[in-house]
Amino acid sequence: MTEPTLSDLAQSEARLRNFRMLKDRLFGLVMGVGGIVVIGAILAIFVYLLAVVIPLFRSAEVTPAAALRFEQTIAGTRLALNEYADIAFTMGADGSYAFHDVADGQVRLSGTLVPPGRQLQAKNDSTRSARTLALALDDGTAVIARPAYVESFENQQRTSKPTLAWPLGEAPVAVVPAGSEVTRIAAEAGDDGATIAALTSDGTLHLTSYARAMSLLQLDGAFESTQVVVGKLPEGVAWLAIDADQQELYAVSRTGLVHYFDIRDKAEPRLVQELQVLQPGGEVTAVEFLAGGVSLLIGDSSGRIAQWFPVRDEQNNYRLTRVRSFEGFAAPIALLIPEHFRKGFLAVDAQGTLGIFHATAERTLLLEEGLLARQPVLGAVSPHADSLILMGAQGEVETFEVYNKHPEVSLKSLWGKVWYEGRDAPEYIWQSSSASNDYEPKFSLTPLTFGTLKAAVYAMLFAIPVAIFGAVYTAYFMQPRLRMLVKPSIEIMAALPTVILGFLAGLWLAPLIESHLIGVLLATTLMPLAILLAAYVWTHLPEAARHRVPDGWEAIIIVPVVCGVLWATMALSQPVEQLFFGGNLPRWLAQEWGITYDQRNSLVVGIAMGFAVIPNIFSISEDAVFGVPRQLTTGSLALGATPWQTVTRVVLLTASPGIFSAVMIGLGRAVGETMIVLMSTGNTPIMDLNIFQGFRALSANIAVEMPESEVNSSHYRILFLAALVLFGVTFLFNTIAEIVRSRLRAKYGNL
Repeated sequence: MTEPTLSDLAQSEARLRNFRMLKDRLFGLVMGVGGIVVIGAILAIFVYLLAVVIPLFRSAEVTPAAALRFEQTIAGTRLALNEYADIAFTMGADGSYAFHDVADGQVRLSGTLVPPGRQLQAKNDSTRSARTLALALDDGTAVIARPAYVESFENQQRTSKPTLAWPLGEAPVAVVPAGSEVTRIAAEAGDDGATIAALTSDGTLHLTSYARAMSLLQLDGAFESTQVVVGKLPEGVAWLAIDADQQELYAVSRTGLVHYFDIRDKAEPRLVQELQVLQPGGEVTAVEFLAGGVSLLIGDSSGRIAQWFPVRDEQNNYRLTRVRSFEGFAAPIALLIPEHFRKGFLAVDAQGTLGIFHATAERTLLLEEGLLARQPVLGAVSPHADSLILMGAQGEVETFEVYNKHPEVSLKSLWGKVWYEGRDAPEYIWQSSSASNDYEPKFSLTPLTFGTLKAAVYAMLFAIPVAIFGAVYTAYFMQPRLRMLVKPSIEIMAALPTVILGFLAGLWLAPLIESHLIGVLLATTLMPLAILLAAYVWTHLPEAARHRVPDGWEAIIIVPVVCGVLWATMALSQPVEQLFFGGNLPRWLAQEWGITYDQRNSLVVGIAMGFAVIPNIFSISEDAVFGVPRQLTTGSLALGATPWQTVTRVVLLTASPGIFSAVMIGLGRAVGETMIVLMSTGNTPIMDLNIFQGFRALSANIAVEMPESEVNSSHYRILFLAALVLFGVTFLFNTIAEIVRSRLRAKYGNL
């Protein structure tokens, strides 16, 4: 066998070098591709979240659809659309009515609401969806009706059959004494009855209510009536309005004088408030209820629209209060057209400018001049708020397609205090669902963000000192054999599913803390003192006793001290609570300090989430401390520094970039935690720093509500916005961590 020559060895070395270079290039390529893929995935997530969120802030759009004339032209006083915007209801000044096809204007059904031989005196003022029609007749009676539609499906085709519903029956019902002339009338009808207010020519306001009889002797659907005289009103009343719940009555004059009556007790209605809603010289030009019948919209001659609703004062009495105003019109308000189910409305001024608004969000979604071909006198929007119909004085009709998907969303409604109906003042509220049809969703992200930060802060207050001090001791003082046991044990805690921690926190820890609250509070004070006392005693023991414990194993001695203090504080909890707090500390806190206590609260979350965060902070901090070059520590000790001085002035400074990164990673973990927060807190979206109160975090809110949200609804997109906020917060924390870490490394890397 021949010996390899120098040339062969050189070629072999060259091939090996080329192979190594190829591996290096391949490894670099794989790492580069992997990094690009990770960055691309993060960007894709961000883009997807942003694509779902952007439509929330899109302005409304109105597109002309058709201009036509109804076959039966009516000098209208009422106009309404059905659910699918293909049938329009109109009612004339003489009480005649007709249902028209919106596509071609043909009549589907027509007739009159005025019985033969009777004369029409007045019609109700509210045009809100033509929900309830009230026509006062010359004999002191009134006809109460409602347009209705019967939907059917045959051969996969939908058919709408228009008809009239009669809440009190087809026969007229008595509302005022016979012979009285009615000048104004208002009515609201429900399944169980109706309430009718009528103003006669002498200024007397009459209130009539009809309730379905509940007697066993009356099983034929008969109604019992109550008729009372409310009182005299001054001249000039131009609008009467009854809310949808038939509890409030408003009389509004053109000069802006409003009489607000409480009619919950139909037998004894009372005047709650009389107030002037306009400045001198102004004139009310339009009055309507918002959906739900709580808020009153008042448009005036200056082009301003004001929202009013009852608010409790300091004496617990309701007072009609102006909550917000909408401006932008240059002419008096001619039409107010509320949406059916949302707190939005459309408005038209005397010059034909069309505006679309949302009351609660204080959002002007559209304000456009020149869109309308002629000045309308009537208008209606479909129940889905996607179609608009306007009618001129001669019966000419214009139809429009409306895009207005998410009017309730604005920066103010998401992050600012909002004054909601039924509330005494502006508040931050998240309340996305309700069983009531007139419910107003509340989408404030502020309490959820507050809850997220509250959970993270309390968790970090518990985790940071335990994790960092433990890491410093383990890396610098602990004996290597013990370190090899402790470090993996703590790191394996990171693999524990957080759902298990949440389960234990909610079902075991929360009741334990509630029943031993004194013990928990005592432990937070006595534990550090006991450890310091044990350390003091240890340093004063005889050297022979101390030398029996090898260096680096002293931590074992602390274990029985910690266990003993925990046992003692838990054992003392009940006697101390019985002796000083009447056996119930939560009740004492509520009575004496006004501090409420929830079983699942921030204290429970802080402890449970702290245990989840500790392994991450400990592991990274321990590696950073252990990685400090030994020559630095030995050099410090050789120069006369004590071990404690070496740790605080050399080790911690050198390891500070890694320790800070560990803290920020732990904070990011705490911010994004879901299951622990979901299972161990009350999930109440409130803003309260009280450690004994619960909260709701962004992540937990997404987990709870996303399965129940309607796809592409405002609720659905706002949950994606919450996810985008979480994404942004974690990105911000990581960016800050990297900047600070780089500066710390540059400052202390040369030690």
